[in-house]
Amino acid sequence: MDPFEGEASSRPVEYEPVSVKDVLVEMKDTAELLIDLSYSAVLHRNEALATEVLRLEERMDVLELRARMSLMMAVRSPDEAEKLAPVLGIVTAAGQISDAAGDIAKIVLEDIRLPEAMRAALPEAVEMLVRGVVDAESAYEGRTLADIDLESETGVRVIALRRGDEWLLNPGPDTRIEVDDVAFLRGPESSIGDVFGRMTGKSYDPPVTDAPMIDDLERAVDTIVHMKNLSELAVDLAYSSILFDSEELAEEVRNLEVEVDAMESRFEAWTLRAAADADDPVALRGLIHLGSATEVISDAAVDISEGVLRDIDVHPVVHLAVQESDEILTRVELDDGSDLDGTSVTAGVPDVDATMSIIAIRRPGEGWLLVGEAGAELRGGDVLISKGTRTAASAFEELAQA
Repeated sequence: MDPFEGEASSRPVEYEPVSVKDVLVEMKDTAELLIDLSYSAVLHRNEALATEVLRLEERMDVLELRARMSLMMAVRSPDEAEKLAPVLGIVTAAGQISDAAGDIAKIVLEDIRLPEAMRAALPEAVEMLVRGVVDAESAYEGRTLADIDLESETGVRVIALRRGDEWLLNPGPDTRIEVDDVAFLRGPESSIGDVFGRMTGKSYDPPVTDAPMIDDLERAVDTIVHMKNLSELAVDLAYSSILFDSEELAEEVRNLEVEVDAMESRFEAWTLRAAADADDPVALRGLIHLGSATEVISDAAVDISEGVLRDIDVHPVVHLAVQESDEILTRVELDDGSDLDGTSVTAGVPDVDATMSIIAIRRPGEGWLLVGEAGAELRGGDVLISKGTRTAASAFEELAQA
């Protein structure tokens, strides 16, 4: 156990007046980062990343307590209780995501066995995420992110910084990189090593795996990777359903949760069958832990959108919290004969004059296709989940209509 964990969990948390909106924003950002860090910790068998997950989980526990205290102080009538009940559900769901991420990290920290095939498969499904400490001699030290301009030059993003006990979850253009900052970098494997080296003064050695595959194990690994991606999408859609008070988006969250549940059943069956042919069946234990935690994340996404599903008015404080993001997710049903019908999509970008990026397609009778994993051709009747600005969203919807 990391030494900080016991100390942090025993610290008293006293009530102090805080903005519920600010706490919800931080909980949302923390939950999303926790999902990223926990799976990357498993991918790289990286104890340092896993420890950062537990640090963030402790932070989330404090945020959850403060949010509950503030909500209790705000309730003065049955009407207010009704409006704030979904907010409490959102707070609880973020805590559940945090706990699930902690369980994933403990696969590494408690040395719960995981087949090498898992780490062999994940690099094809996700960008690389690495953690490094900014060196005093770094070319980036003392400069702002706008000045460094990493993303446009290398495709690598600084998704978070930890400065002592302080977390900067959404570093912006004016954020300055300082010596000893713990930086979390996400980007393509081809360039992240160079950026890591310039940031930390150390070389980055990506994990190398050479695992013989068992057919049923390969199916199980492919399924858990898909479950992970669908669960992350469900969380994004859940927050978007709140932003737009959209029952359609909330229903898509429910559809995703049903799909993840069905996939978990198949995943468990393939894992058990693989045990018969595995040299070391105990090594599959971590895979089962990973499946259970992933399913918890998709369930939490439904809890986030529950107020919308039950047609309860969303409290204005939640709208304000979700609006902190410049990017939004939208759901559009594609008409036959529209400008998008028959269009090819590569890496999420449709072959039309549009600035929205398609991240997922639900095709009637075929289920979900995550466009980031492969190219696709759009068809009439497809339900498109897209990401972009609010301005681009309305223009994109027109392209989908005949």
